Amino acid sequence: MAKQSILGRISQLLKANINSLLDSAEDPQLMLDQLVRDYTNSIADAESAVAQTIGNLRLMEQDHAEDMNAAADWGRKALAASAKADELRAGGNSVDADKFDNLAKIAIGRQVSSENEARTAEPTIASQTQVVDQLKSGLDGMRAKLSELTAKRDELVARSKTVEAQSQVHDALKSIDLLDPTSDLGRFEDKIRREEAKVLGQQELAASSLDAQFEGLEDLGKQTEVEARLAALKAGGAQALTAGE
Repeated sequence: MAKQSILGRISQLLKANINSLLDSAEDPQLMLDQLVRDYTNSIADAESAVAQTIGNLRLMEQDHAEDMNAAADWGRKALAASAKADELRAGGNSVDADKFDNLAKIAIGRQVSSENEARTAEPTIASQTQVVDQLKSGLDGMRAKLSELTAKRDELVARSKTVEAQSQVHDALKSIDLLDPTSDLGRFEDKIRREEAKVLGQQELAASSLDAQFEGLEDLGKQTEVEARLAALKAGGAQALTAGE
C-alpha cells in the first residue's frame, strides 16, 4: 500500500461524520457494527503499512549513519597516511612519502564519497520522517474514532434493550388489565357473574314455590274446619253451632 493511499484512507475515515451517517441509516445499529468492522480492518491495514514505512525509514537512517561513520573512518585514515608521508619525507624517503600521500588522497576520496551519499539521503530521510509522523497521528485519530464508534454502538444497543424491556412490561400489564372487557380475565369474570345470577334466580324461584305450598296448606285447613262445622250443624242443629263456644 502506497503512503499516499494510506494517508488518503486515514483522512477519509477521520472526516467521516458519524452522526450524519446514523441519521440516514435505516438500521443505525447495523451501520455502527459495519463501521466498527471497517475501521478495525482499516486500522489493521494502516498499521501494517505504517510499520513497513517506519521500517524503511529506519533502514535509511542506518545507512546514513553507516555513511557518516565511514566518512569519519576514511578521514582518520587520510590523516594517518598524510602524517606518515610527512614523517618519511622529513627523513629523506620521498618515494615512500609519495605512496602514503597517495593513500591519503584515496582515503579522502572515499571520505568525500561517503559524505555525499549521506548528504543525498538526508532530504529523503527528512520527508519520510514527516510522513511517518503524519501516519502515526492519523492512526491515533483512527483509534480515537474507533473508540467513539464502539461507545456509540454500545450505547445504542443498551438503549434498544431498555426500550424493548419497557415495551414488554407495558404489553404484560395491558394483558392482565381486569377492567379490559376484551381480556380473558374480564370474560371469565363476566361468566362467573352470570352463573352467580342464575343461582340467585334459582334460589328465589325455589323460595317462592315453598311459600305457595304453605299458603295452600293454610287454605286446606280452613276448608276442613268449615266442612266439620257443616257436619255438626246437620247433626245437632243450633246446639252444634254453639258447642264450640
